[in-house]
Amino acid sequence: MTKELARFIAELDTKEIPATVYEHAKVAFMDWICVTLAGKDDPAVKKLLSYSDTMGGNPQATILGHGTKSSLSHAALINGTASHALDYDDTLEAFLGHPSVTIFPSILALGEWTGKSGKAFLTAYITALKVGAAIGACGGMDHYMSGWHATSTLGHFASAAGCAKLMGLDEKQTVNALGIAGTQASGLKRVFGTMCKPFHAGRASQAGMLSALLAENGFSSAEDILEGSHGFFQVLKGEVNHKVLGTLGKTWDIENLAQKYHASCHATHSPIEGALSIVADNSLAVADIASLRVFCSQLSLDAAGNHQPKSGLEGKFSITYCLANALIRKQTGIAAFTDARVNDPEILIFMDKIDVIHTDEFKGLEATIEIETNSGAVHEQTFNILKDIPPLEDKQAKIRTKFDDLCTPLLGAGGAEKLAGLIAALDQVENIKSVIDATNASL
Repeated sequence: MTKELARFIAELDTKEIPATVYEHAKVAFMDWICVTLAGKDDPAVKKLLSYSDTMGGNPQATILGHGTKSSLSHAALINGTASHALDYDDTLEAFLGHPSVTIFPSILALGEWTGKSGKAFLTAYITALKVGAAIGACGGMDHYMSGWHATSTLGHFASAAGCAKLMGLDEKQTVNALGIAGTQASGLKRVFGTMCKPFHAGRASQAGMLSALLAENGFSSAEDILEGSHGFFQVLKGEVNHKVLGTLGKTWDIENLAQKYHASCHATHSPIEGALSIVADNSLAVADIASLRVFCSQLSLDAAGNHQPKSGLEGKFSITYCLANALIRKQTGIAAFTDARVNDPEILIFMDKIDVIHTDEFKGLEATIEIETNSGAVHEQTFNILKDIPPLEDKQAKIRTKFDDLCTPLLGAGGAEKLAGLIAALDQVENIKSVIDATNASL
């Protein structure tokens, strides 16, 4: 399987990729860059900036939102962490987590350093996403439920794949890049709710880049890192799936990316959407609600089952807080996740009305929401955030609204419009550096 993936990465021609796939990739990049800029001042990012200053290095690639340059390695680490700091980035079911935050940081740093075109940049992303999704589909839920943070583990491979494609590595070099990435792949769900979760994204991106750069220079590794004895699947769960491998070059998975419209863990989104739908469809007021029950999977509980969050960061991983906040405030963006808002007495009182209950019926991020009113009426709604994905045109409109909300305060209306225009025409951009320069215009 490792060699088959390497051959796909090395030999994929842009002519084989449908035009609509590139349009989806532009949406993904617009979403990624706006959440990265919004996360630029997160405490975890500031600590990594301090680390980078201490370590030094050649000024090779831009730290987005700061207008400064650091080494390729530090740029990937910091931009990757910033993009996942708010937990406002996309999810892909086959990837078992968040793909874009592990791919874009490394290929953007490399692309800036080497002057790659927008088309080459997008092609590298599309390739990496498919590779990560294929490995994730083979790893399956056993991998995630064993305690591994798949964003990190699979992100190592995805980043390496994207960097290998952008650098033009041959099949043998790419096999080694995947092998180097695989032996570094780690990341435990135990650290959810701490700075380590976004750090996982940055570290995976950084490690994938390191893997490709070493492989280019002849650094060797196992040629069967995925399927071999004591390899990734045997140790971290999973097995080769030939049906999945048969989709290489035929399907792309990118249309299944689920972008976020709430700034919290994706496991909170089905409950939020279901509850808001019930309230809207039945013209309910918050005061009408006597109790609320959420039936969800063990996966959702593991990711977002913090029933008594104390901080804004913990609130992102609390279905109970996210529901109370959405119903009372109707505001689920980044402003909702502060320490003060999580500890608001009105919110805490309403959270006591919410029960989050495990059901074996669900395995993913779907949820059934039951709202009982003071009159005794019960309203029910089932929602699956990873299945109920809007078509491309709706995604473009939704992400542009999100982009404007997050980028305008930093870049100004004119700056945001210029950056959005460059991203919309990214496959025609001669040098990716022009996009990065647009993020620095008002700094």
